[in-house]
Amino acid sequence: MPEPAKKSVSAFVKKPKTLEVAVGEKAVFEAETEKKETKVKWQRDGADITASDKYVITADGNKHSLTVCSVTKEDDVVYSVIAGSSKVKFELKVKEQQEKTENVTTVPTEGEVSKPEGHEDEVPADRQQANVRQDLIGLFLEKPQSSEVTVGENITFSAKVATETLLKKPTVKWFKGKWMDLSSKAGKHLQLKETFDRNTKVYTFEMQIIGAKPNYAGAYRCEVATKDKFDSCNFDLIVHEARAPEGVDIRTAFRRTSCDGTDEAGELDFSALLKKSAAAVSSEPDIDVWEILRNAPASAYEKIAFQYGITDLRGMLKRLKRMKKEEKKGTAFLKKLDPAYQVDKGHKIKLMVEVANPNADVKWLKNGQEIQMSGSKYIFENVGNKKILTINHCSLADDAAYQCVIGDEKCFTELFVKEPPVLIIHALEDQMVMKGERVEFECEVSEEGAQVKWEKDGVELTREETFKYRFKKDGKKHYLIINDVTKEDCGHYRVKTNGGESVAELLVQEKQLEVYQNIADLTVKAKDQAVFKCEVSDENVKGVWYKNGVEVKASERIQITHIGRIHKLTIDDVKPEDEGDYTFVPEGYAFNLSAKLNFLEVKIDYVPRQDPPKIHLDCVGHTPETTIVVVAGNKLRLDVPITGDPAPTVVWTKANTVISNKDGRVHVETFKDHCVFTIEGAERQDEGLYTVVVKNPAGEDKADINVKVVDVPDPPEAPRILSLGEDWCNIEWDPPAFNGGQPVLGYVLERKKKKGYRWMRLNFDLHKELTYEAKRMIEGVAYEMRIYAVNAIGMSHPSPASQPFIPIAPPGEPMNLTVDDITDTTINLKWRPPEHIGAAGLDGYIVEYCKEGSNEWVLAFKDPVDKNSVTVRDLPTGEKLQFRVCAVNIAGPSAPVTLNQAVTVREIAQRPKIWMPRSLRQTLIKKVGETINLVIPFQGKPRPKVTWTKDGQPLDPKQVSVRHSDSDTILFIRRAERKDSGQYEVVLQIENMEDKATIAIQIIDKPGPPLNLKVTDIWGFNVALEWKPPKDNGNCEITGYNVQKADKKTMEWFTVFEHYRRTHCVVSDLIMGNEYVFRVFTMNLCGPSEQPCTSKDSAYIQKTGIVYKPPSYKEHDFSEVPKFTHPLVNRSVISGYNVTLSCAVRGTPKPKVTWYKNKMDISNDPKYRMFSKQGVLTLEIRKPSPFDGGMYICRAVNEHGEAEVECKLEVRAPQ
Repeated sequence: MPEPAKKSVSAFVKKPKTLEVAVGEKAVFEAETEKKETKVKWQRDGADITASDKYVITADGNKHSLTVCSVTKEDDVVYSVIAGSSKVKFELKVKEQQEKTENVTTVPTEGEVSKPEGHEDEVPADRQQANVRQDLIGLFLEKPQSSEVTVGENITFSAKVATETLLKKPTVKWFKGKWMDLSSKAGKHLQLKETFDRNTKVYTFEMQIIGAKPNYAGAYRCEVATKDKFDSCNFDLIVHEARAPEGVDIRTAFRRTSCDGTDEAGELDFSALLKKSAAAVSSEPDIDVWEILRNAPASAYEKIAFQYGITDLRGMLKRLKRMKKEEKKGTAFLKKLDPAYQVDKGHKIKLMVEVANPNADVKWLKNGQEIQMSGSKYIFENVGNKKILTINHCSLADDAAYQCVIGDEKCFTELFVKEPPVLIIHALEDQMVMKGERVEFECEVSEEGAQVKWEKDGVELTREETFKYRFKKDGKKHYLIINDVTKEDCGHYRVKTNGGESVAELLVQEKQLEVYQNIADLTVKAKDQAVFKCEVSDENVKGVWYKNGVEVKASERIQITHIGRIHKLTIDDVKPEDEGDYTFVPEGYAFNLSAKLNFLEVKIDYVPRQDPPKIHLDCVGHTPETTIVVVAGNKLRLDVPITGDPAPTVVWTKANTVISNKDGRVHVETFKDHCVFTIEGAERQDEGLYTVVVKNPAGEDKADINVKVVDVPDPPEAPRILSLGEDWCNIEWDPPAFNGGQPVLGYVLERKKKKGYRWMRLNFDLHKELTYEAKRMIEGVAYEMRIYAVNAIGMSHPSPASQPFIPIAPPGEPMNLTVDDITDTTINLKWRPPEHIGAAGLDGYIVEYCKEGSNEWVLAFKDPVDKNSVTVRDLPTGEKLQFRVCAVNIAGPSAPVTLNQAVTVREIAQRPKIWMPRSLRQTLIKKVGETINLVIPFQGKPRPKVTWTKDGQPLDPKQVSVRHSDSDTILFIRRAERKDSGQYEVVLQIENMEDKATIAIQIIDKPGPPLNLKVTDIWGFNVALEWKPPKDNGNCEITGYNVQKADKKTMEWFTVFEHYRRTHCVVSDLIMGNEYVFRVFTMNLCGPSEQPCTSKDSAYIQKTGIVYKPPSYKEHDFSEVPKFTHPLVNRSVISGYNVTLSCAVRGTPKPKVTWYKNKMDISNDPKYRMFSKQGVLTLEIRKPSPFDGGMYICRAVNEHGEAEVECKLEVRAPQ
């Protein structure tokens, strides 16, 4: 555990204190040291102070003082006094003197004659112009004023801002103290309002305080800001306690109107405080009941109340308690903490108080717990009478209440830590679900643990008792879960953070089950397999199979399967009793799918031998043209009974191509009394006319069978976007190239956000047309669309996605189109951006004009302009023109805004006026080589003629460049020289009117060295120097001299005096027996002179007293034999990784070190690297192999002997 730090003992008995003086007065700081011989040094901003006309330093024993004469504003800095190892800081606070103004309205005294009504002092023109200029800079028409209010009353502060010259609506913020934003405190006791007068174009902002309380008192600030301007105003609020009127008996104020013995009995009757009656309230003598209660013990309060008729004792005691608190006024704090502070997360903040006693012990508390110094989190500082607590890297844990405690006195504040904005990284996705399903919205934000707010159609969502909405957090991801959605849950859902928001739409549809593939009638033969198959739209739907109204149960011969959207009923080894009507009923839906199973029984009559072959083709389910329809992917099995004696041969052909009997996807099997034609997984190319031929010696027979394969249609081509709107779009597409053999019944459309992954269905009923209008989209979000084609068989694959598109709308019309300036051929227009711009933004503005009474509008510019102000040139002089402006973006132009009336193109004359910048109203001082760039704004129409002169002579164009514009003139000197100093005059002239201004420029340079530096006197340890001012002062006043000294032995220069004002000085504290030379630099605003003036004579400080003879010592022999202080250590390492062997050796002189492996010198082997640092020897073996194992020796040798150490290295192969 570290030893606690010892408290240092101060060398001061009395420390200087911070002073506050007015400009021109003098300030005296006094200090008293513990010992008389202690040397004291005074500093100003860390620099030593030397005695001069400005600073007077005195020392009388252990009493020391510093006097600052003729105090100025520049003296308002931190000073310090140093004695030994003790240093005390203090401050000099300079306040302005009260200036007497002549234009202050005063009450006429006796003998003065008041001015008659209607006569006012004439204000000079330049002062009027200054007032106009000040109005041009500020934004406030009316500023909130400091005011006073009584506890419980209301008060309103108002600020007015003119917006005629502003391009954007101003924003106003109200603050209490330095940091606390009052917009978050609005509520019952604080209301913020704003109104706008369209006639005067003036915004009025109000802050109303309702029911003022004592803690509402303090400093307030109002800030107004626009796009390019900012202004602020400070004001104070004083809250007074409610006092009883003089001359009214306080006992009557605390009597109730009725009394029934309860605490709340009756109401307080304050009418006696409000009415001014001449009648006496009581005939009793005046008695100070407050004084009696203040001095009485608590046990006597009830007796006093009964004696003087006070029925509301509780209210009176509360008032008495407040009065006692008011009497006890703290004296420890000169300046307390502000009521509240605000800081951004991760930044630092300083809490500062000013105390009466700089040596007082101060404690800082956070939420009632004392703050201990820990690392760099909390820093405690003492500067004079200021006590500062610095909190670094503020986090949410630092958002707390803080106290500063000195003895029994405290001051409080609150620290609010403002979090950085939380951004939404992954936005919400639109969703379309069926009624009763579960919906989950997901978004991702930039910080873990961030707070988000969920809204539905602008209403905040909360956890209801039914747990309708569930909110979930997982790191940076936030989820909104809705269970069992209904039609009422449709709408726009929004997630908000303090740095952004995201919105998505939820559509809920009633469940409508679609049949993609119906079950078909079957005709099968005994012992064959019968398969009923259907496909529905919802893969989660279950169902039941029925035969003739009786539920079918699964058995060894009957199988019921449900895979995805496909339901199958398979009957193996069909028997005659399996014949009947089969029905599939989906659960939860009021419809069913039915088909019939026909059992084919072959009856063969006996015929005589040599019976010609006969095909008995009797299939149910084919058309009269012997066409059999099969769905693509299904199995087609065709049993064809045949007869004939002897048994005939059977041949199947398609397009004159014989179908083989071998196993394959299309194959034929022949039996004694029938043949079987099978297509496994029918495909589109299987469609066509099949022929079966049977032959025997008695003859032949043949039959044609037409097989038609139907399928889902091909996907359509990618849809095309026809038109777009703010939240809609029109799309168009072509029908699919192949309809699957069945007519297309309609189309299903889906859309998704471009950056999303979830497709949302737009229609549940099939859309018959080839165009569609999609609605309820979000403006500015990129979408894609795709289409499905649907026929009786099912739904096609989706089409390719359309090109991404963004729903956008034209912007709103621009606002406040006005004429800013006009000449004979040009007009300058300006306007404000539209109130509604939209997500597409602005591409620019289109400016048009036409003659008055005409409708032929002419474009002023070929391309849209980007700025909110333009100058239209080359207009016909004297013509009356009308102008209009419309905003344009990718969606098209907005409605135009037109001037209220036509404008005549003719310039209006304006008197020339120079607006001299404040910085140029006094002499401009520049250094040699610096650049001078003076911008002088002016006004005047037509464009005035500008003339520059220097000291009455024209300017030299080689040295000075001048450029003019319509509103200013610029004087430019690239590298200033001394000769450029002088009086520069600029003259504006328009016909017989002119205005002029003069600018004084002073170019300064470094001064020359002083002259004739000489030593005038030497006594003791002191030398007197004297010199003359330099010939060249650098064109400015000499600010002082730097005096330096150097010992002739070392010639190292040390500064004795800085900025010394006189031309003679005394250098003290020189060392006896040394010889010194001196030099002096001249100082001015540019700095010290290039060369010093060095004294020709040196000054020798004579020795006095006994001559010291140093003793002689025998030189010590530091020679030493090499010795290893740390040996090598045996090591076992894995091959392939670098390894180091280390040891330590000592010896004088430094020994030579050699490394050996198995007694072989390895000094020159590149595989090894040797290091030696302060006796530590290291051998590095790069990526050793098992071959590098062995005995390593380190040998150290010098002229006095040698030593060596060894170790064994084992290198293992990696496992």
